[in-house]
Amino acid sequence: MADADLKKTPLYDLHVELGARMVPFAGYAMPVQYPDGIMAEHLHTRDSAGLFDVSHMGQARVTGDEAALEALITADLSALKPGEQKYTLLLNDEGGIMDDLMVSRPFGADGGIFVVVNAATKGADFAHMRAGFAGRATLTELEDRALLALQGPAAKDVMAAIGSNATGLVFMQCGVFEVGSPTGSGNYTVFVSRSGYTGEDGFEISVPAEHAASFAKMLLSDARVKPIGLGARDSLRLEAGLCLYGHDMDEGRTPVEAALTWAIAKTRRERADFPGAAKILKQIAEGAGIKRVGIRPHDRAPAREGAEIAVDGEIVGVVTSGGFGPTVGAPVAMGYVRSDLAKPGTALDLMVRGKARPAEITSMPFAPHRFHRG
Repeated sequence: MADADLKKTPLYDLHVELGARMVPFAGYAMPVQYPDGIMAEHLHTRDSAGLFDVSHMGQARVTGDEAALEALITADLSALKPGEQKYTLLLNDEGGIMDDLMVSRPFGADGGIFVVVNAATKGADFAHMRAGFAGRATLTELEDRALLALQGPAAKDVMAAIGSNATGLVFMQCGVFEVGSPTGSGNYTVFVSRSGYTGEDGFEISVPAEHAASFAKMLLSDARVKPIGLGARDSLRLEAGLCLYGHDMDEGRTPVEAALTWAIAKTRRERADFPGAAKILKQIAEGAGIKRVGIRPHDRAPAREGAEIAVDGEIVGVVTSGGFGPTVGAPVAMGYVRSDLAKPGTALDLMVRGKARPAEITSMPFAPHRFHRG
């Protein structure tokens, strides 16, 4: 895609002003890193607070018959209380993962469902939802809003410093809050959830696009906050053992194979009323042939996506994400192997540049989660 064809988020000019290296990502021009570099950005997020632009992701509001949305995903929306957020999966009829997404109820009992989907799949996701709704529910894309993520152990203190009541939330809670404009132009509404994609405590904040740059500058005026690009976002989520859609999961893999069975609500399993239920419930009962696992290489050579996994010379799987973990201080990876080899401690080889390098299956996350659970 030519640079002229790339979309720009409301923070594009700010990224350029801050010296970001911009790259194409999911049809957008996005910052991959800033002058300090990926390693420094990663470690700063773990130690203090990092600010991410995730405005390329799809934001929407679903109103009407919520059962129409529930029929397409794995969450139990009837159990989603006002002020709560859930991680869920959008499945095709065969149980393959079309996307992973967040659903929340920040607007109260009668305000509908706030949905956030991945950037690369948002067009297909929203089309699939509208077709599935068949007029029973309405999906309204919120194209006039930006999305920012403030992540790290200092995030709560930074939010408190700007006078946000969102610090009263705990992990996977959400709400609607008023923010005072630093330019004195009046208050505006933000949707905030206490969640994120780094394994750290933090907040995801949906802001009116017209206020996005000033809001980001307000956060960045705090010495504890630095801008963070896609490079560190990827290494942070990998250390946290979190999937990247299109890499660690896709339509060819089920939640059981992707080690995401927990994202299927217990009530939905009991009712067997989610897409691909027969196949998925059989896998839960009998096991799946492959499984997503964590992998720790024994030497310093990272195994990247696509590297083959071997045991005794036999190819038994493939790496789907891999790289150096700055917090861990060593390479880390995840991938798919035969289920009989998925036990932590299993020895294997990673084929890196044509050479077999020793590694072993390990539990995830590689770096401990530090979500604020209250």
